[in-house]
Amino acid sequence: MATRRPPPPDTDTAAPRPRAAAARVQALAGVSPVVVVTGLRQVGKSTLLATPPLSAGRRRIDFDQPAERAAFMADVDAVLRSGTPLTLDEVQREPGVMLALKRAVDAMGTRRRRGQFLVSGSANLLLLRQVADSLAGRATYLTLRPLTRRERLGLGSTGRWSALLATDPGDWPELLEDDAAPAADWRDTVLHGGFPEVALHLAPAARADWFDGYVATWLDRDLRDLAVIQDLVDFRRVMQSAASRIGQLANQSAIASDVGRSQVAVRGWLAVLETAYFIARIPAYVPSRAARVAKTPKLFWGDAALGLHMAGQREPTGAHFENVVALDLLAWRDLAPGRPEILHWRSRSQAEVDFVIEHEGAVLPIEVKTSRTVDARDVRGIEAFLATYPKRARAGVLLYDGAETRQFGRVVAVPWWRVL
Repeated sequence: MATRRPPPPDTDTAAPRPRAAAARVQALAGVSPVVVVTGLRQVGKSTLLATPPLSAGRRRIDFDQPAERAAFMADVDAVLRSGTPLTLDEVQREPGVMLALKRAVDAMGTRRRRGQFLVSGSANLLLLRQVADSLAGRATYLTLRPLTRRERLGLGSTGRWSALLATDPGDWPELLEDDAAPAADWRDTVLHGGFPEVALHLAPAARADWFDGYVATWLDRDLRDLAVIQDLVDFRRVMQSAASRIGQLANQSAIASDVGRSQVAVRGWLAVLETAYFIARIPAYVPSRAARVAKTPKLFWGDAALGLHMAGQREPTGAHFENVVALDLLAWRDLAPGRPEILHWRSRSQAEVDFVIEHEGAVLPIEVKTSRTVDARDVRGIEAFLATYPKRARAGVLLYDGAETRQFGRVVAVPWWRVL
């Protein structure tokens, strides 16, 4: 049996693609002494922080290296207070460093050095109880998602969600005709995924082995930093069950039934997967407590290609493409000022909209189809949403796999690649 090759470090040996988050990290470093960048392992956090000008004049400490980590922690307070700007990679491996950072920042008093510490972690540190409160008011946080399609193309951006929100719906067709991103096959977009190593460097035949090694390494080495899991076989089965339910309501009881474990256990394991960014849950759009709508979040995977692999599937489906759109929306949300909300909507009568953006008073419903043609039936969900919330939403967008922009009343159907 061939030896499984572990994934490479979280850096690219080739020139990295420009990341949409780079300018945001630079801006945060100009106002805060500690900037924390977290995200799924291998999405390029280390590469981002090692790219000029962020890397200029910095010493890097890699917490993935036991000897380097031990030497740092042996004299942690002195190193942090030395005045040397530091980049600390994968700090979830040593939760105590966050309290040490707190002490170092507090010791600066009113003379806090902006951007003194750049920190990365492959877990949402705000969800880890041992570190959640240690840097309150002292750090700013940013999530780095997998490569968006436009980042993979070298454009360094997310989808055109800000432009849609800022433009009158009547001008959307003209806006979207003027675009630099080329047409593409949505299936290829799913299969590439957003891990830089997979999306930019690996041949298609090598992807399955890479994903196998990625998951095995995380289960064998990284998971222990987040939780004590006694039954890794059932934990992996929960991962597989969740991957088979991409784009569906996050039904914990159904996953528990698949695996034969209690809902309590499954709830905890899903929380671990969410903390490590393996899954993402999109909340429901519920404008009021009395609203007659489904309130369960929808489940998506942290990378569409990884989710496809975990489910044991080879051919992408519409749900996997919806996952691509979800991740692009989340990447945009994480960088946009004012922190937009990314939601979904389903009425009690089963009318539904895949995504709803809510931002600074504007509400935009979005539907995703992989069909080459669309007609009035395909916009019924958006029309139901617009009729239900006439004062909140002016128009909606249908992304589909065709080549022409079409108008259906207040809904614009547009080729998906003009937006993503």
